[in-house]
Amino acid sequence: MNEVKNDEIRQAVRQQYGLVAESEGCGCGPVCCGSTTASADTLSQALGYSANETAVVPEGSNMGLGCGNPQAIANLKAGETVLDLGSGGGFDCFLAARQVGDSGHVIGVDMTPAMVSKARLNAEKGGDRNVEFRLGEIESLPVADGTVDVIISNCVINLSPDKRRVFAESYRALKPGGRLAISDVVAFAELPEEIRRDMELFTGCMAGASVISELKEMLKATGFQQISVIPKGESKTFIRDWAPGMAIADYVVSATIEAVKPTT
Repeated sequence: MNEVKNDEIRQAVRQQYGLVAESEGCGCGPVCCGSTTASADTLSQALGYSANETAVVPEGSNMGLGCGNPQAIANLKAGETVLDLGSGGGFDCFLAARQVGDSGHVIGVDMTPAMVSKARLNAEKGGDRNVEFRLGEIESLPVADGTVDVIISNCVINLSPDKRRVFAESYRALKPGGRLAISDVVAFAELPEEIRRDMELFTGCMAGASVISELKEMLKATGFQQISVIPKGESKTFIRDWAPGMAIADYVVSATIEAVKPTT
C-alpha cells in the first residue's frame, strides 16, 4: 500500500471508532453500533475476562471491544511499565494498572481523540493515578526508546495498514527483555480480494488480518525472539456474528501473539 492509501485507511478507522466512543461502545464488526443487545460485560466475558475484571474498572471503560484477553498472557508484575496499543476507553489499561500497582505505570495510546478523552475521564472517575493516555498512531508511538516492559493490545494491530512499522515501533519502545502480549485477529487462509477491499470489514477488524506466517516473519525480521502465534478456534463462534451472512470465519480467527525483545 502507498502512503495515501494508508492514510485513507487510518481516517476510516479513526472515524469508525470515534462513532464507537460516542455511542458508548458496542463490540466489533462493521455494523456493530446499535446492532447488538449484549452488554459490554457479557461480550468481554465471552472473550475470556472474568466477572470480577469487568466489575472493577471505571464505568464506561469496558466498551465490549476486543477479540481476546491479553491480560491472560501478559504475566504482569508489580512495578512494570505497560503500554497498550489502541487503548480505547481504557479497559485493559485499568486492569493492567491493578496488576503493576502504584510502583508501576500504564500508558494507553489511541489515535482517536474521542477515545483518548473518554479514557482520561474514566481515569478521573476511577482515581487511577498510575495510568495515562496519549493521542498517537501505533505506527509512530509517542513513547521514548527502551522504556516499556510489556506491550499489550487487543484487536487493534489488524487495523493498521503498516503492521511492520507497528512491530518496529514496539521493538523500539521495549526495554531489552521486554515482551509482547497481544490478542488479535489473524488469517489462517488467504482472504478473497473482495473482502480485502471492503472498508467496513477492514474497520470491523477482519479484512486487515495478516496471515499467520506473515506475522511471524514480520516479528522475526524486526528482531523479536520466542515468537508464538496461537489461533483460538473457539473464537470463530463470535467472529461469525461480526459479519452475519458472510463466511468470514472461514478465513480469520482470534489468536494470542507473544514475542520477546532479546536482552542484547
